[in-house]
Amino acid sequence: MIVVGGGVIGLTTAVELAERGRRVRVWAREAAEHTTSAVAGGLWWPYRIEPEEQVGDWSLRSLAVYEKLAADPERTGVRMVDGVHADTGLDGLGPWAARVSGLRAATAEECAGPGLWARLPLIDMPAHLVWLRERLRAAGGAVEQRTAHRLDEALAQAPDVVNCSGLGARGLVPDDSVRPVRGQLVLVENPGLRTWYTAADPASSATTYILPQPGRLVLGGTADDGDWSLEPDPAVARAIVERCARVRPEIASARVLGHRVGLRPSRPAVRLEREPRGADGALVHNYGHGGAGVTVAWGCARAAADLVENRPAP
Repeated sequence: MIVVGGGVIGLTTAVELAERGRRVRVWAREAAEHTTSAVAGGLWWPYRIEPEEQVGDWSLRSLAVYEKLAADPERTGVRMVDGVHADTGLDGLGPWAARVSGLRAATAEECAGPGLWARLPLIDMPAHLVWLRERLRAAGGAVEQRTAHRLDEALAQAPDVVNCSGLGARGLVPDDSVRPVRGQLVLVENPGLRTWYTAADPASSATTYILPQPGRLVLGGTADDGDWSLEPDPAVARAIVERCARVRPEIASARVLGHRVGLRPSRPAVRLEREPRGADGALVHNYGHGGAGVTVAWGCARAAADLVENRPAP
């Protein structure tokens, strides 16, 4: 079978299928290190994704996997790290929040205003994508650098195809409801921060997050709906650093290491659906994860694999 798409959703789905005994090939337009997934900040948290009633289960399934992977952070890229979601309360979250161990209101010392303290998976995405690719190969799967122009190309070569093409689904399906939500971030030297911080204003495209990753501090960010530009904007970068420095003043003097831009594959709701093809084959769609692809990757991979096997998704 073929999985179309080599980002975190495609690779995780391919691993799930290969470890169930399927012979899997991933068609990746580019190396995983060059996908939108590689640019992601990597903090587990349901963000900019629908439908809410299913996202919680997908997220919790993924959380359970990441908690286990965090036992070997050097290989998997997954660490459990403390931090604060500012301007967030438990009453504003779905039922899934009650099942996140240790999630609680932040103290005055932890957050200047209202917020939530949590110990969550923080994933070094470049390292994690390499690990996923190697885990797939260990399970007998393969990654091929190949661009699909139509899903029928894959269906002509395999009876079962899983479409994990992300933003590419806009033209590949085609699905006009898929649109980019542009995210820009700045990489700086870490002046010694060990905890993460986020603050997102739903009424603004500007967000603030500080994520300590190995060898760098990731500062963000933006959520520019419908913006296709992949070029870093110097003015936006300066604003990001200024916002983060208001939270942690030592960031103001941190040396800039680089700039990154990614386009989140947004959709009104994730499309996780099976289309029967031929006598025994199927086209399964698994795309539209917005800003939470990392968060739901393992939960959606399991659901997609169940659909391939023609079992009802949980």
